[in-house]
Parts: sequence; C-alpha cells; structure tokens
Amino acid sequence: MARDRGIRIALWVAAGLNLIGIAAFLSPTAIGGMAGGLPEPGSPFYTTELALVLALFAGAYVWLARQAVIDRPLVALATLGRAGFFTLATAWWLLGELPGRTLLSLTPDPVLAAVFAWCLWATRGRSHPEITGRAT
Repeated sequence: MARDRGIRIALWVAAGLNLIGIAAFLSPTAIGGMAGGLPEPGSPFYTTELALVLALFAGAYVWLARQAVIDRPLVALATLGRAGFFTLATAWWLLGELPGRTLLSLTPDPVLAAVFAWCLWATRGRSHPEITGRAT
C-alpha cells in the first residue's frame, strides 16, 4: 500500500533529519557560538535542550516507523511539530532575525508535515486510531 510505505519512509527521513540537527546543536560551534546559520550564539543550556527535544522526536519517529500499527495521534503530533517548527522559522525570517539559507535548509519540514497530514486525512473516520496495520 502506497500510504503505508509513504508514512514509513517519511518517518525514517524525519528521524535522519533530526539526527543531523542534533549533531549541529551539539557541535562545539553550537555550544560555544553559532549553529547552522542561527542569528546569534546560543547558550549551552538552550542548544543542548534543543538537541534533547530533537532526539526525543527522532526516537518517536523511529519507534512509529517500526510499529505494525502506526498511531494516528502520534502522527498528528509529528505533523504539528514539523509544521510548527517551519512556521516559527518563517516568522523569524520575515522579521529579519533568521538568514534565508537557514529557512531554506528547513524546507523538508513542511514537506514531511504534508506527508503526515496526507496520511491522517486518508485515514480519517476510522474507528481505530491507526494509520496502517501492516508490519515492516
């Protein structure tokens, strides 16, 4: 089924992108200075906290991708997380506080949010809170 394969690929891609983000925020330049085109140096506390959040989402994406039944509420959370992160970045870019290249690097986020939303839309009205019942 295309939806099953699509959601699982999207979850794995999301996890991989989060791992890249974790590496960026835990790099010596991020902890002590600039990270990935951010407008100003982040404090070590904030950069490591952001890395933790990214790690938690990456773990959730991997866990979901490996489940025989993908839970719709968790996919809804993933959709909101990806769309929300990009929306905030876009707002900061519009305010002139975020470089365009940083916003451009986040273009996978709305694409993944759209894939997650598509899966949610395609499975709406089901009596069970799942997207698929096929194991990988």
